Amino acid sequence: MKIYTRSGDDGTTSLPGGKRVPKFDLSIEACGSIDELISWIGLLRDFLENEGRREILLYIQDQLMRCAASLGDMECKRVKDCLPAEDCVTKIENEIDRMEAKLPSMKKFSLPGGHILVSYCNIARCVCRRAERDVFRLNDSKKIPEIICKFLNRLSDYLFVLSRQIGLDLDIQEVEWSI
Repeated sequence: MKIYTRSGDDGTTSLPGGKRVPKFDLSIEACGSIDELISWIGLLRDFLENEGRREILLYIQDQLMRCAASLGDMECKRVKDCLPAEDCVTKIENEIDRMEAKLPSMKKFSLPGGHILVSYCNIARCVCRRAERDVFRLNDSKKIPEIICKFLNRLSDYLFVLSRQIGLDLDIQEVEWSI
């Protein structure tokens, strides 16, 4: 099978059910943001410093693939088979709680940075927030399964806490922002 089909040269793409839509369709935008996020999570997973977190990062990538598959095929009956796991939000919340128990409390906003891995984690968080906005925009016209919205919201929280945990692990001083 060839990777190129030439069918998208006219600015359209196919949904899994075969329906052609513009490449700027809201469902394509949402899937594209989630696809970008999957790649950023893959980059985080590749760092040696995240060796002990590889399993949860792979789990997150799988759940994101399920989100994208569900969004790309909303009119198909198979969508229920592709949904993220029912306990995915709880699993992410448990990871957040585990990390927060070790972190100093925050009194002010902090500026992202200090180490390339911390910065990548914050970029992934920003991409996650964009994906969440794209999904909620799509939700105005198509009812999106609630689990997808909740998972993306919690995942951005996880990525923020993960950036702080990585900073702590690497003894990186957080730079507080104040007005």
